[in-house]
Amino acid sequence: MQHVEEFLRLQARRRFLTSAGMGLGATVMSSLGAGQQAQAQTMPLPPGVDHVIFLFMAGAPSQLDLLDPKPDLARMFRQPLPASVSNGQRVTAMTRGATQLVAPSMFRFAPRGESGLEMCELLPHLSEVADELCVIRSMNTNAINHDPAKTFFCTGAEIPGKPSMGSWLSYGLGSMNRDLPDFIVLTSAFWTGGTRNVQALYSRLWGSGFLPSRHQGAAFQVAGDPVLYLSNPAGVDRDVRRRMLDAMQRINQQHLQEIGDPEIRTTIAQQEMAFRMQASVPELTEIGSEPEHVFERYGAEVHKPGSYARNCLLARRMVERGVRFIQLFHRGWDHHNILPQQLRGQCFDVDQPSAALIQDLRLRGLLDRTMIVFAGEFGRTCYGQGKLERDDYGRDHHPRCFSAWVAGGGVRGGTTYGRTDDFSYNVVENPVAVRDLHATMLHQLGVDHRRLTFPFQGLDQRLTGVEEARVVHEILS
Repeated sequence: MQHVEEFLRLQARRRFLTSAGMGLGATVMSSLGAGQQAQAQTMPLPPGVDHVIFLFMAGAPSQLDLLDPKPDLARMFRQPLPASVSNGQRVTAMTRGATQLVAPSMFRFAPRGESGLEMCELLPHLSEVADELCVIRSMNTNAINHDPAKTFFCTGAEIPGKPSMGSWLSYGLGSMNRDLPDFIVLTSAFWTGGTRNVQALYSRLWGSGFLPSRHQGAAFQVAGDPVLYLSNPAGVDRDVRRRMLDAMQRINQQHLQEIGDPEIRTTIAQQEMAFRMQASVPELTEIGSEPEHVFERYGAEVHKPGSYARNCLLARRMVERGVRFIQLFHRGWDHHNILPQQLRGQCFDVDQPSAALIQDLRLRGLLDRTMIVFAGEFGRTCYGQGKLERDDYGRDHHPRCFSAWVAGGGVRGGTTYGRTDDFSYNVVENPVAVRDLHATMLHQLGVDHRRLTFPFQGLDQRLTGVEEARVVHEILS
């Protein structure tokens, strides 16, 4: 009996210490988070910019074939890349020790729109909205392999564990719609024609890291319920679910009062959100109410669940309903061989829907409020990999320069920014690091990237990290 009483006494003491410590910590963290969130919200906001749609081309498109024309390379077909250009830069294990032979693009570019922006022949629909696009040709990053490069682009760090872009925005700016998540992720991939190297995606790319878990992205599923366990099981209607949830919340509230763990508060909030999503998500994802001309704008693939076209249409619907950050991942861009064949298929997937998304948002008065970013994790080499013919070649990874385009959200359309050398190998004018793009995105949403911080491991952590980052004002209107 004495041992039982001693055990209970120790348990009560532990419960008291845990409750006191966790309660104080939760109070301090809550006040810190609220203060920093208030900082982000009280900064002068650009007029009406409050959404981001990030079109992430996983696998890394070739900038040389799509967005950074170098027609003079046609004269250097199969000639060695000059050592003065490569300058001993790091290469992957796949081409280490191999002769770097120039592989010019086989695709034609032409000026389009009133701005005369040079557009690739594989992008006829985006060419029609050329005056909405700002093409950044001087992007650069550090990682040379897919996993760390994707992680870096999505979280600001190559090492896993940091919060993703959308999580930072959810934390800093809060929710615009109480019935849907702040941050939603949609995925698609190109399979037609035997696409290879369609790498898997991993949840850390939309994870919340050390931020409260309620800020993580909600990944919608391709088949079945858009969100796992969204539907009630047989025999459970909405009223029964409400009573079950109320009972669970009473238990969670008691537990929260006892130990003060802020994650319990997150659980309570997310369970309530899930209940509301049972009504809001089916309404969001049921596209049958869209008029036929909208389907025609996005193309025939829009009728296929899980397609990039369907996801672009859903992204527009999410913007209309107040989702702040939407990230579309489209896989299959890792073209180490037969690049021309596979690039045609990828461009078929993304060209018309991306253009339709821009047009749709413009027609609805939402484009100026929405910043659209189209980018992969790094670029591609100007030298070939695998079979090398004028109409059949591949390209290796290349982090030192690549291209992205941005539209809407206060961006100057019909422009290019930055310049690469004659081989699209090195940035020679106006470099834009990934952290600079992050800083610019945050700026357009009214957030100073230096002030949006969270204390963790002895540092005031931020999306743009500890290195210098700048807002690229030159691309903004």
